[in-house]
This record gives sequence, C-alpha cells and structure tokens, in this order.
Amino acid sequence: MKLCRFVYDQQAPLGADRLGLVEGDEVLDVSGALEAIPAQRWPIAPGDPLIMNLERVTARVHALTASAPRHQLSAVKLRSPVANPTKIVNAPINYQAHIDEAKTDQGIAHGRDMSKGIWDWGLFLKATSALIGPGEDIRLRFPQRRNDHEIELAVIIGKQCNHVKKEDALQYVAGYAIGLDMTIRGPELQCFRKSPDTYAVCGPWLVTKDEIPEPNNLDLSLRVNGELRQHSNTKRLVYNVERLIEYATSFYTLHPGDLIFTGTPEGVGPVQPGDLISAEIERIGRFEIRVADTYDQ
Repeated sequence: MKLCRFVYDQQAPLGADRLGLVEGDEVLDVSGALEAIPAQRWPIAPGDPLIMNLERVTARVHALTASAPRHQLSAVKLRSPVANPTKIVNAPINYQAHIDEAKTDQGIAHGRDMSKGIWDWGLFLKATSALIGPGEDIRLRFPQRRNDHEIELAVIIGKQCNHVKKEDALQYVAGYAIGLDMTIRGPELQCFRKSPDTYAVCGPWLVTKDEIPEPNNLDLSLRVNGELRQHSNTKRLVYNVERLIEYATSFYTLHPGDLIFTGTPEGVGPVQPGDLISAEIERIGRFEIRVADTYDQ
C-alpha cells in the first residue's frame, strides 16, 4: 500500500492535509480513514499519530477505496507522508564509494578525517522543522556556500523501540520512502548545517513494509536537470537497515513515525536556484522537487 499526505494548494493552511491512497497515476482521497485515530489527551504521547495507528487506518482505507474520490497525482501537492516525527536520524558516510569521494574532495571533507567509518562518527539528527514533501520547494541558504543533494532510502519506524537486535529490527518498521538529505558544506557539525528549513525532503509517499520485504537491495538514483548524478544500490550500505536500527536504538528510543535516512552513495554535488531534482528508488517510486528560484536569506 502506498499512502500519501497531500493538499490541493501548496499554500494550504495547517489542518487542510488529506490522506491519499496511491494507485498508478491517481490518488484516492481516503481522508475519512483518519477517523480511526483516537483522540489524544495532553500531554500527547511521542510519535506520529498516523503511524502509531497505521493498522487501524489501513483497515479503514480498504473499506473506503471503492467510493473514494479520485484525483490525478499531477494535480495535487505532496507533503511528507510523516507529519510529526520526533527524530530524523541520519547515517553519515554509509557507502564506501561516498567515503572514497569525500577523501579526495575537500569541498565535502573540510579537513575531516574521512578514513574513519560510521562506527567512529556515529549517527546525527536533523531538526524536524527541516522536513518537507516533494510538493514544496527547497529554499537554499547562504549563496556563498556549497549546497549539496544526497539521495537516501528513508526508513519509517512503526513502533516504539529501544535496544533492538538487528535480527528483530524489521518488525519495528512501518514502511519506506525516498529521503533527500540537503546539506550545506562547511566546518560546522552535521546536525547544524543540515537542518535549515526544507533541507529534509521525504516522499513521495509511504510504501508499507509488506511491499518491500528486502530493503537492502534497492536501486536508487538522482538527477539534476536531467543529468544523472547519483546511482547505486542499498546492498552497498556499510550498515544496512537492520544494523542502523540496532545502532540507533543502542543510544535512544525510536517512536512511531521517526525517520532514519540511511546514508547517500557517491555522486553528491551542488545545486543552484531553479534546479529540478529527480529522485527515484526501486519499488518506492519517484519524485521531482524544485529548488526555489531565490535563496532563503
């Protein structure tokens, strides 16, 4: 099942979001399924309410499909399929070919020792305020700095988990999406220079885990204005999906809706205002997102 969050107008206010079921080039408006989410009392339990109640919601989606209004995907604006993650967890230098290119490109490394691996660097968090969907624009900051694209498989956590063993890890996954980890190159820590607004793109929809039984063998690619920049396969991850979940939960609790961006392969490069980025991952889909014509200053 492919579930999306969409609006009819990119400027739609908070609360206007709709829940969609994606079938081919159409989206079925199944927003009525959100009624399956119980009302919450304050303080609200950590986690995204949709993902926390995904089984209830998807059961209701099945009941609504036959009579659901249909729209062309091209006519709606897609937002991140997860609205309220408590964390966006990122894996640095998690493809060997990306480590190799970083060793030879000081625009990426900025004096850091790139001979060290993910086991030395650890994971890092992006601000949740950076999160957008492909129906929105990336707004670059700091025109004097290099702003790079990084395509990644995004893992959506389905259940609260802590101290998970890798052999059990996939049972805590709700689904998968495409992640785009935008980054400003420079000397600052990753969590700072990768967290401006719009620098965490997730979409185009959530693909439930039953449709992707093996997340560690998926082709992924990224183009800028039609030029192929990145192309690899998740089988080349240094820490695969299960190992990343084990690693993350050895340090902190993950909640429903938390996102793990699993790392980017080689081919990262700068983008400019007006560029069109196309990101694609096998069995998930493809999205295009525009870099806004002007910098966000």
